[in-house]
Amino acid sequence: MKAVVIRKFGDPEGLEVVDLPVPVPAPGHVRITTEAIGVGGVDAVIRRGTLAAYGFQEGHLLGSEVAGRVTAVGEGVDASWTGQRVWAFTGLSGGYAEQAVASVEDVLPLPDGLSGADAVTLGGSGVVAHFALDRARLAPGETVLVRGAAGSIGITAVQLAARAGAGAVAVTTSSAERGDRLRALGATHVLDRSGEGGRDALPGFDVVVDVVSGAQLPDFIDRLNANGRYVAVGVVGGQPPADFGGRLMDAFRRSLSFATFSSDTVPGSERQAVRSSQFAAAARGDLRTVVHEILPLDKAVLAHHAMDAGTVFGRVVLTP
Repeated sequence: MKAVVIRKFGDPEGLEVVDLPVPVPAPGHVRITTEAIGVGGVDAVIRRGTLAAYGFQEGHLLGSEVAGRVTAVGEGVDASWTGQRVWAFTGLSGGYAEQAVASVEDVLPLPDGLSGADAVTLGGSGVVAHFALDRARLAPGETVLVRGAAGSIGITAVQLAARAGAGAVAVTTSSAERGDRLRALGATHVLDRSGEGGRDALPGFDVVVDVVSGAQLPDFIDRLNANGRYVAVGVVGGQPPADFGGRLMDAFRRSLSFATFSSDTVPGSERQAVRSSQFAAAARGDLRTVVHEILPLDKAVLAHHAMDAGTVFGRVVLTP
C-alpha cells in the first residue's frame, strides 16, 4: 500500500511516499480503507523533529485521524463493523496511508450526510475545543479569546463559545479576510497575531484558548482579566519561554490560572460521546466544518508547506 513517512526531520521535503505491507488488525482493532486523512498541526510538529525527545524517529508514519470503510476486523471485534463508514483515531501514527488500523474503541460510525473530509476536520479538533472551554469553565456573558483561530480547533472553539453565550468572542488571525470568515462563524472581535486590534480590541479576557503558544504566550497571559483562565491546547508556534510562569506570579493578586489541555486525559467514552454529538450537529448543518483543500496522499509535501506557511484556513485533507 502507499503511505507517507518522515525520511528526514525538518522541512516538508523530508516526507517520502513509500510502499508498505497492508497492516493486519491486531486483537481489538479494525482495518480501514481510507477515503480521507486529516493533516493536523501535531503532524507538522512531529515532522520538524520537535518531539523527537518523546520517542518519534525518522521513518515515522504520520497521521492520527482517518475516515473510510472498515474492511477487516481483529480478534474479539464484532464482525458487524465490516463495511461500515467510520471515523477513526489512529494514535499519533499510521494515518497517512491507503490502509490504516485503529482500536475499535477509537472508531465511530459516520452519520449519513457527513463526508469523510468533514469528519477528519472535526473529529479530533472538535473534542479539543469542547473540553478546552469546559476546563476553562466558560460562563455565559464572559469574554473569550481564541488565539490561532484559523485552524480547525480554533474554528470550532469560536462556534462553541458563541453557542455557549459568550459576551464576546475575540480571535487572533493573520488577515482581514480571515477575520471576516471568522466573524461569519461567531467571532465578534478580530485582532492581529500580536493581539492588537485598534478600536476592535477588548481590554482583557476571562478565558483564553491558545493553539499557538510560542514566544508571545506571556503577553497574552497579561491580557487576562482578574480570575481569568488560560488554556493552552497546542504548540504550533513552538514552546513558550521557560520562565513564562513569572507573568502569573507577577499578577498574583489577580488570581490567574494557567493550564495545558490534551484530550488524552479525557476518558475515551466521554470523547466519543462529544464527537458523536458534534458529528450529528455537523450533518444537520448546526456546526460548520471548514476544509481548506483536498490533496492526493502523494502530495503531502504540499500540505505541509501550506501548514508551515500559515496559509491554511480550516484543515487540509489528503485522499488516497
